[in-house]
Amino acid sequence: MNDRDPADEGATRQPAITLSGFEVRLPHGPVLLPPTSAQMHAGRITALMGASGSGKTTLLRALVGHLPPGTATTGTLDVLGRAPHQLSPDDVRALRRTTVAYVGQDPGSALNPRMTVRRLVAELSPRPTGAHVDALLTECRLPAGAGLADRRPTALSGGQQRRVALARALARGPRILLLDEPTAGLDNALRDDIAQLLRHLATSRDLTVVMATHDPHLVEACADDTLVLATLSAPTDRAPAPQPPVSADQSDLEESDVREAARDGITATGVNAFFRTGRNRRPALTGAELTARSGSACAIIGPSGSGKTTLLRVLAGLHPASTGQLTLDREPLATGVRRRSREQQRRVQLVPQNPLDALNPRRTVAQQLTRPLRLHTGLRPYEIPDRVAQLLHQVGLDAGHADRHPGELSGGQRQRVSIARALACDPDVLLCDEVTSALDAATATGIMELLTRLRRDRGMTLVMVSHEHDLVARYADTVHVLEDGRITGSGHAERLLPA
Repeated sequence: MNDRDPADEGATRQPAITLSGFEVRLPHGPVLLPPTSAQMHAGRITALMGASGSGKTTLLRALVGHLPPGTATTGTLDVLGRAPHQLSPDDVRALRRTTVAYVGQDPGSALNPRMTVRRLVAELSPRPTGAHVDALLTECRLPAGAGLADRRPTALSGGQQRRVALARALARGPRILLLDEPTAGLDNALRDDIAQLLRHLATSRDLTVVMATHDPHLVEACADDTLVLATLSAPTDRAPAPQPPVSADQSDLEESDVREAARDGITATGVNAFFRTGRNRRPALTGAELTARSGSACAIIGPSGSGKTTLLRVLAGLHPASTGQLTLDREPLATGVRRRSREQQRRVQLVPQNPLDALNPRRTVAQQLTRPLRLHTGLRPYEIPDRVAQLLHQVGLDAGHADRHPGELSGGQRQRVSIARALACDPDVLLCDEVTSALDAATATGIMELLTRLRRDRGMTLVMVSHEHDLVARYADTVHVLEDGRITGSGHAERLLPA
């Protein structure tokens, strides 16, 4: 731990959380969390940092009593006088109801898509009155008067979903708040807003806040203490060593020439799409147009809630477009994935921002990768295990990860498995939604180098949504700027985003 000593601020109370040589590992398998010692105090924010796979998410899960089945622990863990990983199931449930709240890396997956925001928050509140729910939403910077309370999660931006999940977590008045990558996929303005909100909550509610993050700006803005977890020893658990960057297309085409130069690739023309709430609908995309040439890297940027993920899902056939046209290599591409041929489904693959959207928690990594290999390749059954190992190696995971379940992986490892699953289909177009947002800088660079090499070697088209403008400037050929559902600018990356 580092930074300010709690005694400097007059904190004389016992720590809310104490770890002493606490280690988590799979029996006869890899270490999930190296031996860790620390103290965490009420009214303070502790940032957990370290490389992807270093055990940040595992530590959060231990604090809430939700370690993967079969894990072994050594050392001691004390949370307000209790050891969550040793409690009975009933006591763990009571702990989560009354004391410890957890908001995961992909909070949207925990929100029932059929319920409105108001019902989602009221569901966990001991005082489910309208006034109490509105107060919680307002505290989390979601004013009830803005109409958000009557929307469903699918009609919210990623940042809004995070704040709804935070309001749910706070509804029962916990003493400890655990957050996994609370700013992943958010723009700078929302990141700063979340930092201010967490600072306010820690102080006003006297909360012990523990957050796992790769975001140094968030740590600088709001963390009191930082715990850096040691990098786990397995060298193949890291992303592939970065290679010299493949230069982006440096042609002298003008912006107006981009569409003309798109002889092949994926295009969207005049796309309108809506979010529906009951009988009402709200515009998500208005006249959106996008062109990504074969073998190019196209980035979609814009503030949170501007429609970037929706546009990507329209291209993938997962969000209905009310009007507009999609093409793939000049041929019409149905806007609904079920109306696409199996070959078209293989050729266009989406890597979602939240890897749990793509991974079945009950299946091993090998099983997750085997299914697309059987559906979309001509591999013989005895050839599949070798191909699974190759895919894992491509994304920087060793073959030993094949037998793990998603719950036994870190957030960054799950993201890499999600990428490997998409690559198993040998796609021509890869749609990536904030795939580096939950990764440390070295791993993010390794993933982008991998995707760039695939573009170069296979002519694969990459369409990526990202708030990380430094990566966009380095790896994208063209950029589309999206604001309030409209494309407001398109052109070459080196001009719109100088490196």
